[in-house]
Amino acid sequence: MNFLIVAATFFIMEGITWMVHKYIMHGFLWTLHRDHHDHSNDGHMERNDYFFAIFAIPTIAMMYYGTVHNFNAYFYISIGITLYGMAYFFVHDIFIHQRFKFLRDTQNPYLLAIRRAHKQHHKHTGKEMGECFGFLWVPVKYFKMYFNKNKK
Repeated sequence: MNFLIVAATFFIMEGITWMVHKYIMHGFLWTLHRDHHDHSNDGHMERNDYFFAIFAIPTIAMMYYGTVHNFNAYFYISIGITLYGMAYFFVHDIFIHQRFKFLRDTQNPYLLAIRRAHKQHHKHTGKEMGECFGFLWVPVKYFKMYFNKNKK
């Protein structure tokens, strides 16, 4: 049962991420997210990186609460959120934005579709007119873009 809680939480996080990204990061907290789109920051860190703490602190609190209450469901939910956050960091920060040079020359269609969808998201430097607010779920049209690009 605990594995199911972790797995379900991980997959539910994709929808939550989409909503947070569209309505909060591109909404009232745009001031923190803007530099991720317009690259107005100096140095390696962005104001956008504060979202790590904004999301991690409640997850850590939930993990602690679940731990002191006999490893209840809150603990396993926090594990699912943590695993999603790790996947997000690896795919978004390391693979897509190349904060560490890794998997630069991949030919994996899924990874290339993720990269293409994210490029489509970043072509808009303002908070309006955005698209592709999700993370691991990639709309089919981006797979088609990848396959059509390689046919030419």
